[in-house]
Amino acid sequence: MRRPHWPQRVTVVEVGPRDGLQNEPVYVPTADKIRFVDALAAAGLPVVEVTSFVNPRRVPQMADAGAVIAGIARRPGVRYSALVPNQRGLDAALTAGLDEVAIFAAASDTFSMRNIGQDVEASLATYAAVCRRADEHALRVRAYVSTAFGCPFEGEVDPRRVAEVAARLIEMGAFEVSVSDTIGIAHPGQVGPVIDAVAARVDRGRIALHFHDTRGTALANVLVGLEAGIAVFDASAGGLGGCPFAPGATGNLATEDLLYMLHGLGIDTGVSLAAVVDASLAIEPLVGHPLSSRYTQAVKATRATSAS
Repeated sequence: MRRPHWPQRVTVVEVGPRDGLQNEPVYVPTADKIRFVDALAAAGLPVVEVTSFVNPRRVPQMADAGAVIAGIARRPGVRYSALVPNQRGLDAALTAGLDEVAIFAAASDTFSMRNIGQDVEASLATYAAVCRRADEHALRVRAYVSTAFGCPFEGEVDPRRVAEVAARLIEMGAFEVSVSDTIGIAHPGQVGPVIDAVAARVDRGRIALHFHDTRGTALANVLVGLEAGIAVFDASAGGLGGCPFAPGATGNLATEDLLYMLHGLGIDTGVSLAAVVDASLAIEPLVGHPLSSRYTQAVKATRATSAS
């Protein structure tokens, strides 16, 4: 049962085609990526992060970003976005005709340097310029704060540092900031204090949460987020993905597992759980390993039993 002070409706931001596939070792063909995006949009997901305009030498899975965006069937009412790390990425997004992009800043300098070759302050200067140019083209900008709950190189991250980076991103023009557990280290005891710190600087209605399920705590963390009034959560179909800085990571919070819990709590999402399962099962053979979504694996096992 939904608690009276919890959100009546939650927005699920689907990041599987980007954050999921970019960390998969097997290259998924462009046509299959297009079908995947189209299936997720058809399932009722209101936001689909399609790809990222990054250096293809560093992220070869995203080398076909322009072709994927050109090939998808854009459904009315669905927001399609792409990650852009700099002005060159923004140029590519503009050429592709997107209405929304995402930027990503870290809360720890070492992670930022390892990831994009700039410390946090330098990255924020880069993103401020991206936001200014995006605004000139009426392009909405969503922001991420990575390593918000812990850094693989620096360890604990001060929530005040997370709040500072989040506030700077909002001030430069981002409409929303996704507070991200990049390496799947967050636990329920951390989530409330981090949200409170960020909410002291950013309106709660502009805060999203992005969890990985490396240590099996993602859904518990979502419950804490709901209790704190957060109504936007990122998830990846099938639990696709992982993190190159967290060996053995099981990937993002699975969209199906999140939907199953939210719907069971009486919280509306507008998304068809069954349709997301079908989209995940269609992509599973292409990544070469079983998906980590517990819900989807349960459905798969049930179907196999019924067919035997």
